[in-house]
Amino acid sequence: MTRKARIGVIGAGWWAAVNHIPALKANPDCELVAVNRLGAEELETLRQTFDIPLAFEDWRTMLDQVPFDGIVVASPHVLHHEHATAALAKGCHVLVEKPLTTTAADARDLIAKAKAAGREIVVPYGWNFKSWTDQARALVSAGEIGKVEHVVLQMASALEDLFAGKPMIETEGHLFRPPASTWADPKRAGGYGWGQLVHALGLLFRIADLVPQEIFALTGTSPAGVDYYDAAVLRFAGGATASLSGAATVPKHRGFQIDLRIFGSEGMLLLDIERERLEVRRRDGRDTVVPLSPGDGAYACEEPLATLVDLCLGRKIENRSPGIVGMRAVEVLDALYRSAQSGRLETV
Repeated sequence: MTRKARIGVIGAGWWAAVNHIPALKANPDCELVAVNRLGAEELETLRQTFDIPLAFEDWRTMLDQVPFDGIVVASPHVLHHEHATAALAKGCHVLVEKPLTTTAADARDLIAKAKAAGREIVVPYGWNFKSWTDQARALVSAGEIGKVEHVVLQMASALEDLFAGKPMIETEGHLFRPPASTWADPKRAGGYGWGQLVHALGLLFRIADLVPQEIFALTGTSPAGVDYYDAAVLRFAGGATASLSGAATVPKHRGFQIDLRIFGSEGMLLLDIERERLEVRRRDGRDTVVPLSPGDGAYACEEPLATLVDLCLGRKIENRSPGIVGMRAVEVLDALYRSAQSGRLETV
């Protein structure tokens, strides 16, 4: 009988119920053996809905009593470090929802712990698992734009309600709904940066090997007191600069916007997810246009979980969204929020 990866979920709220658990249940190489969340009634509803053998309100008890190969950490942002640390200590590979942590120090600590344990961290940046992201990364790595000198990165989402502390309209009728305590509480890493801009940063750091060094930022706040808008300038190690923008208030009938432009000594790369285009334009005219079809810009939801399962089974695959990518994104956001509060240039 073929061995299956034994997976558990810590913090099974809205997104775990919508995406992670169904994807794991549909994977023939995976056995979803246990799940954790707070609320006895909600936990039992979850267990019955998805026919999960074991369910725990106490995640520590779950980790102590049940053997796992991998753990999905889908708890509130501020708990990711604690939960991922415990899972790594049990010898598990871990998929940690975005943001990886809510401080740069905690992110670096997780990376060190995973390395020491010989385990992998997967951060589910869905766009990182697209073939066109692989192509963009390969073009930059091959020097097609030369040395990176400047980056423009813009992301915007139709989530005005979520970051205002209101119910997210698209989730009406779901088993659970995103809680304001996670998304719209300034004391618990709520706001657009931690909740959305982190996606664009994860994509950037997959495509380009850049190390953030210092940041100056301003934010515009929502009615809940978290950031609706983010505006920042960055400098990377080696001298490259960047302009970073985030906005939560795209009208609901429009989709995500991510526009990434990387300028180098020999040309530029343009990646526009909204309009589904990827191209390199070189100063010598030797351009590369990667053909994309309608729908190619859609977010990938199942691939990160499949990667976790493959890692748990010892398969030789590439982790296309490793912990270090999540760490770089957290380093930027940590400094961004500190700068917005202090009014000063902040060191990463």
